Amino acid sequence: MLICSFMHADACSYQDSRIKIASEEARGRHTPNVCRFCEDPPCVQACPVDALSKKSETNAIHVDAALCNGCQSCVSACPYEAMFFDPKTDRAFTCDLCGGDPECLKVCQLPEALVWS
Repeated sequence: MLICSFMHADACSYQDSRIKIASEEARGRHTPNVCRFCEDPPCVQACPVDALSKKSETNAIHVDAALCNGCQSCVSACPYEAMFFDPKTDRAFTCDLCGGDPECLKVCQLPEALVWS
């Protein structure tokens, strides 16, 4: 999560990460919550201003910050809770696969846990 926030927000902040890891320390269980890059993404459909699109090169969801009005319809529409909202910028965000070369996979001790289907 920290490498993600550092690469995207130039800060080590869990809130700025495009992936979230739910941790159950007592059970030693860590579950990644990341965009599943749906074939027909509900988040894209829910956007009333067409600020979201699916990139054909990576299948990642792109949020056009110039078009996003901060309504959070995409956040509510995501069945995986993998679309997030940044109150500092008043814009939605999600995993963009770092343009096709995900930094999280480079540093994760269990990169297979972050494999997208």
